[in-house]
Amino acid sequence: MMRLLCITIVCLILAGSAYSEETILTVKVSAELGGNITLPCRILSSDTVSFGNNGHRIKWTKVEDDEALNEDVLVKMGPHIRAYGSFEGRVFLQNLDSEDASLIMTEVSMDDKGKYHCDIDNGIEDSLQEVILEVHAGLMTGVVFPYYPPLGRYNLNFNNAVQACEDQEAVIASHEQLLAAWKGGLDWCNAGWLSDGTVQYPITKPRHPCGGSNNEPGLRTYGRQEKIRQFDVFCYTTALKGHFYWLVQPERLTFDEAVEACRDDGAEIAKVGHMFAAWKLEGYDRCDAGWLADGSVRYPISRPRKNCSPTEEAVRFVGFPDKTVKSYGVYCYKPDQ
Repeated sequence: MMRLLCITIVCLILAGSAYSEETILTVKVSAELGGNITLPCRILSSDTVSFGNNGHRIKWTKVEDDEALNEDVLVKMGPHIRAYGSFEGRVFLQNLDSEDASLIMTEVSMDDKGKYHCDIDNGIEDSLQEVILEVHAGLMTGVVFPYYPPLGRYNLNFNNAVQACEDQEAVIASHEQLLAAWKGGLDWCNAGWLSDGTVQYPITKPRHPCGGSNNEPGLRTYGRQEKIRQFDVFCYTTALKGHFYWLVQPERLTFDEAVEACRDDGAEIAKVGHMFAAWKLEGYDRCDAGWLADGSVRYPISRPRKNCSPTEEAVRFVGFPDKTVKSYGVYCYKPDQ
């Protein structure tokens, strides 16, 4: 008997394959670059007999026209789960119920687009489902970033959190903005204030110190808190209305010298919001640590590479060093006239 399950957007029936007694279900899903996506796969009716025990296997594979180029994505054998290659740390089984074999993929890249097979073996028979993943760039108008002051983590009550974002050329982020940032790949294991008075943090890679390794990716929340309590904050900034740049100098600078150097160049020392906007919205990339207006030292990497940010695009945070040390350069910002 032909079995058919329509999960999303497109449902096609393909015949004539190694699974000659089965129908191969094909669905299409679309993801934004840098976001998260669920590749749907369900255990079909006759597979469920043995699915509840540990004798089944789920295997996700990225398939190519040339089978020699196929890539293992994730394999589950009973209680054991393993992800492979570039998918390691980015893919998880959704496990909404006992018949769910869907795959959550985070930090989607253009290399991820293509055809995926979900192969389920319950010890009696195999079933195969196919997902075609399309990836598009999307349109970003702003960026959410976590922030804490020189005093250290968890030192901001709600009012101070609002002011801290404003000081960095940003506003305190909303729940909707943090959710969109999580869908775009933001993973941060420290709780921060949001504009509605709740305290939350986004997790794309579940792990023990961050709400537990057995929980699904998502926004972790402490709910609405008394505004005198102290946490970090999530800020939101939009596209720059000026020019963010690294100021070339013959030598390294103290903080005061950095402020003066930008002023001498007809600019101001850049704020944290300026750097995040330039990095996320303009693709700014520089592997040089520089002073910012809050006394922090950071550098933006949009092209991961050795000795800069080997594994991911990020604004790298060096810390809040002694302002008298001459160990860093400076990032400046010149507003549009």
